[in-house]
Amino acid sequence: MRFFNAAENRKPGFYLALIATLLAVIVVGLGAFTRLKHAGLGCPDWPGCYGHVWAPQAEHEIANANAAHPDMPVQLDKTWPEMVHRYFAGSLVILTLALLVLAVKNRNKPNQPIKLPVFIFAFIILQALFGMWTVTLKLWPQVVTTHLLGGFTMLSTLWLLTLRLDNQRWRFGDRELGRVVALRSWALLGLFIVIAQIALGGWTTSNYAALACPDFPTCRMQWLPEMDFAQGFNIFQHIGPNYLGGTMDNFARVAIHFSHRIGAMVTALYIGFLAWKLIAQVALTETKRIAVVLVALLLTQLCLGVSNIVFNFPLSVAVAHNLTGALLLLALVTLNHRVFTAQPR
Repeated sequence: MRFFNAAENRKPGFYLALIATLLAVIVVGLGAFTRLKHAGLGCPDWPGCYGHVWAPQAEHEIANANAAHPDMPVQLDKTWPEMVHRYFAGSLVILTLALLVLAVKNRNKPNQPIKLPVFIFAFIILQALFGMWTVTLKLWPQVVTTHLLGGFTMLSTLWLLTLRLDNQRWRFGDRELGRVVALRSWALLGLFIVIAQIALGGWTTSNYAALACPDFPTCRMQWLPEMDFAQGFNIFQHIGPNYLGGTMDNFARVAIHFSHRIGAMVTALYIGFLAWKLIAQVALTETKRIAVVLVALLLTQLCLGVSNIVFNFPLSVAVAHNLTGALLLLALVTLNHRVFTAQPR
């Protein structure tokens, strides 16, 4: 499957959308780094940081900030990840606005996407609001998880726009096309399963449940530990307390972590099955290539997930786990785009 086809086949805005997608990957990675470094409240206000464009640096500035926020004193090792994330996210807003302007300018050209750029720009404004609420509501897990899912949605839609602007399609003879079209429901289900697993991962980190099961493959030295699913998946937690570090008891966190592990097994089995269908049943060069990508990303993701537990959740591995999940999602977006836009030769 060749992604970079002749430049004349691409619609206006292709390279801008590609740059925005790459920037979105960085923003997702920075968001994961900020969250996993427990720097989500590194700046207790928004959009500034203790009333500064960057962060207080001088001693008198830090003293004034500490006096204004005695419950959240300045920690410079946590202010910079938060502000770097904010500025990169702000740059992405500018790029999505440029994509919207370009789409409107070229709206009369054949097959020029217009609804998707409008949705992307509107969605990133909503995502910025969730970024603000993440801070002002003091890491309320519902908002943190929604903000994480919003970042993955932003990345996926930008990649989808890039694919549409590239204007590449799979083209087959009638027999091969029939086999590809038959994949549509399977590919779509795979996309939904990965999204559900990402949501479970987000709920795990936002409730600080990543280390609730410190051993592998058992959990707390048991195959079926004691768990509190009612509390672990209670989405009606009150707004108000500072959720930094989490507030759930250990049995609730075990339920969340254990569910994420079960989700990982379901995801692995289904993606493996989908890859088998792509290689053995459809058996076309294009489907075999994307199957190899899916399997490679899946195995990498599983290794990173196990490494998080075995090595006590190292920051670099945890961030890589988030980014690999994002790449697996993009691979499934690509597969769905290809099978739903496949055309006769």
